[in-house]
Amino acid sequence: MTTLKLVVAAIDDTIADIRTLTLRHPDDAPLPSFTPGSHLVIECGGRGAPANAYSLTGDGISPDTYVISVLRAGADGAPSGSRWIHEELAVGDTVAARPPRSAFAPVLRAHRHLLVAAGIGITPMVSHLRSSRRWGRDTRLLYLHRPGRHAYVDTVRELTAHASIHTVRADFVTELFSALADQPMGTHLYICGPRSFIEFVTAGAAELGWPASRVHVEHFGADALDPGEPFTVRLSTDTEEFTVDAGVSLLDALESRGVDVPNLCRRGVCGECRIPVSRGVIAHRDLYLTDDEKRAGDSIMPCVSRAHGETLELAL
Repeated sequence: MTTLKLVVAAIDDTIADIRTLTLRHPDDAPLPSFTPGSHLVIECGGRGAPANAYSLTGDGISPDTYVISVLRAGADGAPSGSRWIHEELAVGDTVAARPPRSAFAPVLRAHRHLLVAAGIGITPMVSHLRSSRRWGRDTRLLYLHRPGRHAYVDTVRELTAHASIHTVRADFVTELFSALADQPMGTHLYICGPRSFIEFVTAGAAELGWPASRVHVEHFGADALDPGEPFTVRLSTDTEEFTVDAGVSLLDALESRGVDVPNLCRRGVCGECRIPVSRGVIAHRDLYLTDDEKRAGDSIMPCVSRAHGETLELAL
């Protein structure tokens, strides 16, 4: 498993409850390139500590630094690991991170890209905008933020003339539904923000006839998931079956039975707990597997994903 060691080169606390980190290689070497919409999984406090995914805001072409913006823990559903970033991390400190990975890349065949963001959900959109300007893609942005939490507003205005920025939700909603109802064929929709915001926008898009294949979402993390339905698990090396109750993760259920599964983030972003599946249908909830890997149905992230049906057989 590849791990990057990165040094905190700069910290910006200009905006309330949002800390922006500039990270570089300890030897100032170039960092791995990444596709727009990629995130960086950071171990928040050292090995064994929680790991969280934070969106990169650059365009990803041969970067010398990575820049992320982190919402303070407890604000709009921000994960607990962000408290360590806000309260303990200082310039010169070293952090461990996984190489960038994207589950929110722009669809290159799209006729237009419509970006819809709320709060800190603007971060992957900045990456999309940088790439769109570089390659000349037709991209529009709708952005809702709280007064005083205007992350990347100046950057957005520098990157595009097609951005509409709001602090009043009613005004934003009016323009959102107008935009959703009046896009050219072949437009793809990208949404990032708090879970309730994502659900609101996706529901509105569905009501207006947007096919699911043209709607893409990026969550802050795989938290606040519904408890799901109970399901039965069978291990290929064991004839005995057991039940995973609603509200209990498959990972917790396996560990309670003495099955050792390597894990790190327990939020569906790092990929550490991936295990093979030999039978059954998976309800994927992770942010790690690609769409093709999810369609293959032969592996699961047990920290967040569940069975879509009654029985799941694991190749363990």
